[in-house]
Amino acid sequence: MSGFSIDWLNLREDADQRARSHALREQALDWLGLTAPAGAARLSTAPRPGEVIVTDLGSGTGATLRALSAPGSQNLVWRLVDHDGALLDEALRRHRRDYRIEDHQNDLAIVAELPLGGARLVTASALFDLVSAALVDRLVQRLAGLRSGWPNGLYAALNYDGNTDWDPVHPDDMAVLAAFNRDQRRDKGLGHALGPDSGTYLAQVLEAAGYRVQTAPSPWQLDGQDAALVRQLIEGMVAAVCGAAEIDPAQLERWREFRLDSAATGRCRVGHLDVLGLPP
Repeated sequence: MSGFSIDWLNLREDADQRARSHALREQALDWLGLTAPAGAARLSTAPRPGEVIVTDLGSGTGATLRALSAPGSQNLVWRLVDHDGALLDEALRRHRRDYRIEDHQNDLAIVAELPLGGARLVTASALFDLVSAALVDRLVQRLAGLRSGWPNGLYAALNYDGNTDWDPVHPDDMAVLAAFNRDQRRDKGLGHALGPDSGTYLAQVLEAAGYRVQTAPSPWQLDGQDAALVRQLIEGMVAAVCGAAEIDPAQLERWREFRLDSAATGRCRVGHLDVLGLPP
């Protein structure tokens, strides 16, 4: 699987946290027995006595743990699962004193070996656009098979949906985006990636397995305050499409220069979809 640096994960976290669907986050917390949305009935029966476990796939430095921080979350057992030991070490450095954490260095492609048993909620952030349809199928099949022993839900946030809008616009915006979306579907170590189809595909597979599924948009809304992130996004898109047959290198460089020049004054919206699946 392609790796991500701690610097990149730090840079994007504020935008991620702002983008998450508040409603789905609250319902995930409710499922864990931590809170209930204001004015709403509880979605679940209270978790049975004993340990309440959250398994976070592709956990990185612990962004999902931080996103689900709420009164009582320190008492959960957090299973942080990542292939990158350096990211797990950073998550432990930040949180081992305040949370009950198990760290698991696993190949996410080997679904049978993921520590899912006993988890009331399986979580992931910005992960499923990197994985294949076959991996999603295997994961949901395994989760559905575990349901008889322990009710498990799945909360997957920030799945890229293929939409990026810029202000001001540039004539080559759509050409660059189309090439970027094609690159998003290449194999990044977890099979041919779902890319922009990840959120909708995950929701369909969960529904077919009998889950109650809700989705909500969670777009990045970026402006001049996010200029450093916008610049990294631009450079990342250029690196991904450099060499694409449909884009002339000079054309791509003109687009890059225009986008970098307006990073501190323009706006950018990057679409994502959050998915929450709970047992029937």
